[in-house]
This record gives sequence, structure tokens and C-alpha cells, in this order.
Amino acid sequence: MTYHATTIIGLIHNGKVAMAGDGQVTLEDAIIKAKAVKIRKMQEGKILAGFAGGAADALALFELFEKKIDQYPGNLQKAAVELAKDWRLDKTLQKLEAVIAVASREHIYLISGNGDVLEPDDGIVAIGSGASYALAAARAIMWANPKLSAEEVVAKALDITSDICIYTNKNITVEVIK
Repeated sequence: MTYHATTIIGLIHNGKVAMAGDGQVTLEDAIIKAKAVKIRKMQEGKILAGFAGGAADALALFELFEKKIDQYPGNLQKAAVELAKDWRLDKTLQKLEAVIAVASREHIYLISGNGDVLEPDDGIVAIGSGASYALAAARAIMWANPKLSAEEVVAKALDITSDICIYTNKNITVEVIK
């Protein structure tokens, strides 16, 4: 049995970076925790990281990622690529069941154990069970009102997602890099 933490949405918009996560952690079809915090500020608040998937696996990945950003300070892309390489090649890490999203003022990436380091064209990353709903909601919100702040967009997108995805709740945490 695996505990899963779900939906994270992050974006770079109007010079700001925001990431939001819901608070729900599930064990199969049961809610175990409703107020989990799945987003972390790293490197003295210059980087945001959020996770979806197995909670313990994701926390292990956060630790590994922090080591990579310390190893490659100021180079989020290099740290992300090096984490993805290690994750894909190391037999122990290959068993980790999680996905992480990381963002700085310049870049936002989705990193997976398949070796993916994806930087979207529109600056929006969504991961977890409600990812497609959150991504669609964020794009629609930005299209309808591009003057909203990054923080407002991710919060509204996750609120909409929580009305659709049974694995996403309304206990939303938002972190911002200003």
C-alpha cells in the first residue's frame, strides 16, 4: 500500500512564480490526511518544489534535489537534469513513485523517474491526480484574465480542480517567489 499526495500546480506569470498544492493524502481510496503541505521553498527561498505521488518517496527526492541545487548553485536546469539522470539510472531510486515540480524565477520543470525534465512553453506545470484539470483551469484563468497574479491563478486553478478531482481537496497551500 502506498500513501499518495496529489495535485500541484506551478507557474511563472507576470514576473512572479507561484506554486499551489492541495492538502489531501490518500491510501488507495481513503483520505488519510487533509492538510498536508506538499510544497517547499529551497535555496533561501529562490526555488519552489512540490511533489505528487508516494509521500516518503517524494520527500527522499526533495533531499536529493536539495543536494543537486547545492552542487549546481544558480543552475536549476543542471540540477534538474542531474537528478533525473540519477533517478533513472540508480536501481534504488528507480523504485521511487513520485513526480516533482520545481521552479525558479527563470524556469519551471516537471521531473520524473522516467528521465523527464520538461519545461512547458507556457510556464505552467501541473502534477498529480488532478494535473490535467489544474492545467486546463490555469490556462483558462490566464486567458480570461491575464492581469491576475501568479498566486491568484494557481489558487483558483486548484480550487476548480478540487471540485472535479476526488483526490484533490480545498486545503490549498500557496508559495510564491517574489
